[in-house]
Amino acid sequence: MKPLHVQSHALDWKPLVEAGVKTDGLYVKVLRFDAATGRPPTFLLKFDAGASYPNHTHPGGEEVYVLEGEVRFGADHLRAGDYLYTSPGAMHPVFSKTGCVMLFVVPEEVVITGKT
Repeated sequence: MKPLHVQSHALDWKPLVEAGVKTDGLYVKVLRFDAATGRPPTFLLKFDAGASYPNHTHPGGEEVYVLEGEVRFGADHLRAGDYLYTSPGAMHPVFSKTGCVMLFVVPEEVVITGKT
């Protein structure tokens, strides 16, 4: 199998759209799409200043690396260079006061437990 090489700087930011979820100010660049599951497990996510994502759980866990800015995952306040691993079943909302760009690895779709 050939390695996947993505030049993320050449991709356009696309608005994040999820049915029934307020995603204003959230943008995505898909780095890897898994045809078997029909979803991207690896992606970049950009939050505009003041943007949020509702409370949700992670059936398969989640890995996040903050590339730019600052963001809160529940009680955890992360800044550029910070890494966060969320174990399977853990829950949190996400909010960025000033905006941020993050790298995500999410092996299974999240389950929304609250709306923003």
